[in-house]
Amino acid sequence: MMFCKVLLCSAALVLLAGSVESSSGGSAGRHGYDLSGSALTNLYNKRVHLAEAMRRPLGSLPVTLGVISHCGVRVTLADGSRWLIHKGGGYGISSQTVATDARHMSSNWRVIGSKNFRGTKTVSDLVGAGGPNYRLFGDNCHDACDNIMNQ
Repeated sequence: MMFCKVLLCSAALVLLAGSVESSSGGSAGRHGYDLSGSALTNLYNKRVHLAEAMRRPLGSLPVTLGVISHCGVRVTLADGSRWLIHKGGGYGISSQTVATDARHMSSNWRVIGSKNFRGTKTVSDLVGAGGPNYRLFGDNCHDACDNIMNQ
């Protein structure tokens, strides 16, 4: 099974080199910030009530094809705000797992699972579970989603 996952990821890399997009359809590696400083610290300290694992097509593909897709976790906080925690090469500075306002998400995202954390985890806990480093094989957005949802 792992060989098939690696093979599919390799095929995706060959087919989509240079066309990976961020959650809103822009290019990975551009650092646009919704929050910084104390506002970012406040977000990271907020309690997560609902987490939804989500998937969208990768790059310009019209459909998701297993691991040839982008995965993230949309979290809902007590105040009703929603944030997407996702991972990618060049997404962040000190960590490649980042939290962005879910209002930037395109309509291509689909819920693939959910978990009610009932406020037992913070945004920081889940970003940390996603891991700081990105590698196409073994530490990618799908691995981050699994790690976050398994908290």
